[in-house]
Amino acid sequence: MDLTLVARRAVTPEGIRPVSVGVLDGRIAAVEPFERPPAAEATIRVNDDEVLLPGLVDTHVHVNDPGRAEWEGFDTATRAAARGGVTTIVDMPLNSLPPTVDPDALQVKRKAAEGRVYVDVGFWGGAVPGNLPSLRPLHDAGVFGFKCFLLDSGVPEFPPLTHFELADALRELRGFDGLMIVHAEDAEVIDAAPPSCGRRYRDFLASRPRRAENEAIRAVIALARRTGTRVHILHLSSADALPLIAEAKAEGLPITAETCPHYLCFTAEDIPDGATQFKCCPPIREDANRDALWQGLADGVIDLVVSDHSPCTEDLKRLDTGDFGHAWGGVASLQLGLPAVWTEARRRGLDLSRVVDWMATKPASLAGFARKGRIAVGADADLSVFAPDEPFTVDAHQLAHRNPVTPYHGRDLHGVVRSTFLRGREITGHPFGKLLTRGDV
Repeated sequence: MDLTLVARRAVTPEGIRPVSVGVLDGRIAAVEPFERPPAAEATIRVNDDEVLLPGLVDTHVHVNDPGRAEWEGFDTATRAAARGGVTTIVDMPLNSLPPTVDPDALQVKRKAAEGRVYVDVGFWGGAVPGNLPSLRPLHDAGVFGFKCFLLDSGVPEFPPLTHFELADALRELRGFDGLMIVHAEDAEVIDAAPPSCGRRYRDFLASRPRRAENEAIRAVIALARRTGTRVHILHLSSADALPLIAEAKAEGLPITAETCPHYLCFTAEDIPDGATQFKCCPPIREDANRDALWQGLADGVIDLVVSDHSPCTEDLKRLDTGDFGHAWGGVASLQLGLPAVWTEARRRGLDLSRVVDWMATKPASLAGFARKGRIAVGADADLSVFAPDEPFTVDAHQLAHRNPVTPYHGRDLHGVVRSTFLRGREITGHPFGKLLTRGDV
């Protein structure tokens, strides 16, 4: 072996157990008993207070590069990912310029990322009005699926689809078994809600009612039923929609859903007025809603947890005025997802293996990463060493994200990632991540 890692605790598909993991040519070549480590050129013994995890997979990251790299960028985003135990991300098609809505734009994105990524990076394509002929070429160029909005995305170069346009796109994707991932909020419901303005969080919350998510999800389910196309609901925040998703799954429809750390950690009742670092769309809702989302995870209605890392520059968050109506909506959290979710999960008596399933195994399955998200023979040797009981207080200025703005600043969490390995090499000062295409994985 090139490397053997020996751990008294490792999260494997068989549960948390003592193992010796042998690595050869970047892949896991052996998973042996703790007492019988394979011979290797180098051996790392994981400390007793640490757990060996598979590298996390985050399929919902806005890198914003090129075009808005001052918001984040491939170098800072992927360095932050590595420090948070994330070894694979999939970049969203919007907020970069140009958006990834045709093969030429995908090549621009790949060129911007080349040689600058600390973890492996894949790309989503975009589905927008007028680019129906580009969907199959994008699929053939290696994107992992397509994102669409059902309301204003916040950037003019990535407009939303009408329900008729979404139906057309789904029929097109059905022809090559493509995946549509949907920002599901209903534009008409939000247009009828009170507009968001001022410093009061409850006014912002009222401007994005649960009904907007519920109605949009109902419509997506109906179209999935009609077309048979795989669909995925992004960043679920309304627990009211859980019965809809559960019924669709029971019916056998090809639908999955995700939620995000901020919906599982924060509550509307605790967000101060003017604290625009908490603004995201859909919004963080009430405590009872948070509890219901956790139950949806435990029941398997929600499949996975990913960051929806959507950073921006400090000025765009309007921290000076605290005006929720004018602040950019997005939470920066890529480096913090694991400790944030684990802190809340352990408080609820949930096992670390459940967290790994939600944040590594299931996201890998969604994107089709056959060799990611698990400690098993044949998988990429993407691993992290995690100290689950170590406490720390988040300091936004110590994060690898480009801009020191996050609602987690000052929050006490448990769980520190002490090292991260990509294909058996520890991620340190030099970026050696790969740009992934669907055919490669």
